[in-house]
Amino acid sequence: MTVYAGQGDARRSLALLWGAAPPATPRTGPRPALSVDAIVSAAIEVADAKGMAALSMRAVGERLGRTAMALYTYVPGKDELLDLMHDRALAELPTREGESDDWCQAVTTWAEDLHDCYLRHPWMLQVSQARPVLGPAELAAMETLLRALAPAALPPTRLRGAVAALWQFVRGLAAVTADARGAAEATGISDEAWWTTRSTGLADLAPDLPRRYPLFTAMQSAPTPPRPLQEGLAVLLDGIAASAAST
Repeated sequence: MTVYAGQGDARRSLALLWGAAPPATPRTGPRPALSVDAIVSAAIEVADAKGMAALSMRAVGERLGRTAMALYTYVPGKDELLDLMHDRALAELPTREGESDDWCQAVTTWAEDLHDCYLRHPWMLQVSQARPVLGPAELAAMETLLRALAPAALPPTRLRGAVAALWQFVRGLAAVTADARGAAEATGISDEAWWTTRSTGLADLAPDLPRRYPLFTAMQSAPTPPRPLQEGLAVLLDGIAASAAST
C-alpha cells in the first residue's frame, strides 16, 4: 500500500505544518476542546498500532472519544492529517548542531536515528517520497544530513547523489526489517521455518546450485553481518570519501 503526501489543500496543509494556521474555534460543549496536536498524536497512535490501512478520520475520532466531524474544525481532512503525521514523526529525530570532525560517524549517527524512527513508525515507509511533505521536521532532517556531509566538500551534483543514496538505503533497509517483523504474524510461518523449508527444497531440486551460481553461494555462505545498517553504510561512505578525494 502506497500513499501520497501533499494531496490536500496546499495552503492549508503548509499553514498547519508551519504553525501559520489560525487557531480553530472549538464548538461549545461540556467536553474539553480538541487541538491539532492531540489529533495528530492520536492519528499516529492509530497508524502505529494498526497500520496505514486502519487510518481514517473516524478511527482517530474514536480514539479521542469524539466523532469524525468534530475533527474537521481543526484538520481539513485525512490528506492534510497525513502530512502532519509524517512531519511529526520526523520531528523525533535529533537536530544536531555544528559540523563534526568525523563526518562519517556523523552520517552514521543520522542514519541510525532515521532507521530507528522508521521502525517505530513503519507506516511512514508507505508514504511515497515522490512528493515530499515540505514540513519543518522533514527539512530539518535533510539539513542535519547535509551538515554532517559538509566536511566532505562534495560538489553539488555529487552531494545530491550521496544524499539520495544514503536516504534511500536507510529507508529500504528499514522497509525490509519492518516487513520481516510482520511476515510471521501475517503468514503464520516463522522466518526460520520459511527458510528451512525452502533451503531444503532448493537443495533437492537444484543440487548443482553451488556450481551454477558460485558467487552467490560464496556470498550466502559468509556470516550474516550483525549490523547490516552499519555494514552497508560503510560501503556507501567509502564511496563518498573516494568521490570527495577525486574532486
